[in-house]
Amino acid sequence: MVTPSVLGPTAERLPDVRRIAVLRANALGDFIFALPALDALRSAYPSAEIVLLGAPWHAKLWRDRPGPVDRVLVVPPAPGIRTPEPGEPESSMDDFVAAAAGAEFDVAVQIHGGGANSNPLISRLGARLTVGLRADDAPPLDRWLRYVYYQHEVIRYLEVVALAGAPATTITPTLAVTDADRAEAAEVLGPAGRPRVALHPGATDTRRRWPAERFAEVARALHEDGYEVLVTGTPSEQEVVDRVVAAAQVPVRPQVGTLSLGGLVGCYADCALVVSNDTGPLHLAAAVGAPTVGIFWVGNLINGASPLRGRHRPISSWTVHCPVCGVDCTPGIYPHRPGDGECPHRDSFVTDVPVIEVLEAARELLTP
Repeated sequence: MVTPSVLGPTAERLPDVRRIAVLRANALGDFIFALPALDALRSAYPSAEIVLLGAPWHAKLWRDRPGPVDRVLVVPPAPGIRTPEPGEPESSMDDFVAAAAGAEFDVAVQIHGGGANSNPLISRLGARLTVGLRADDAPPLDRWLRYVYYQHEVIRYLEVVALAGAPATTITPTLAVTDADRAEAAEVLGPAGRPRVALHPGATDTRRRWPAERFAEVARALHEDGYEVLVTGTPSEQEVVDRVVAAAQVPVRPQVGTLSLGGLVGCYADCALVVSNDTGPLHLAAAVGAPTVGIFWVGNLINGASPLRGRHRPISSWTVHCPVCGVDCTPGIYPHRPGDGECPHRDSFVTDVPVIEVLEAARELLTP
């Protein structure tokens, strides 16, 4: 039996559910998109233990943090599941599966990807019910949703958990900010002499990077408007942060490797605005309540931009041909994306976004 809900039919809830496994072991932004699905599971099964099958960083983030995840089981690195973190010791997938199966999960949920590698893992857990995504090359689960690349990620995962009897309760990812988050941010950053804004000019995928010089123009303008400007980045993004700081020609504060992920949560939660490429910190900032201006390639706009405009402004590049070889990146669906298929290039697809458009959006959000 199915029942109607705001996003369509929802399957009947499974009785006597004590423990739910959810596989989502990829990057920061990917996980943020899954939060509404986790909230839906918590609402549908309030007494069940929800166990995230994730990465070591998930375990650190969820330590003593309120939310829908009760605990994290770190899944070993494996093809199509996750890559090892620096210095991470080797671990056995067979040993992990044996231990996880011993937990006697009632429901196992795959919201990790198309399922070629993740569906077999989910099936090995021995749950009473398996649900998840399925691309053409993936084996089926008990209940599955076809993986179609161009769909907003939040809605995609909400449709999956509806197969387990969990209707959507929100479409807005929300992450709790703890006292420890705020204390770390305050210790590192000190008191704010003026309202703070943060810029995040990096992105693991270089096709998503707006030029550093454009971020510098935004930094300069917002500094002149009276804001303290932070430039955040991971250690691997040191070079691009340095370029922004050098080109800004006004006092800005680089923050590279100074904050843990929890500290970054506290930092963004107290910012009046975060301006970022389409990358994990942008989605983290929105989830902890900061207004955001995000710079997106049009294809990624479909999958990841917030649909809300009261506090968020996604600015889109409309470039659809590779700037190097000119290949058309619009036909069909995945894998036709910039740099995929026959095009090997990783040059930015968002250089056509004008500074004035980003600044106008930023100033509008900063104006009470």
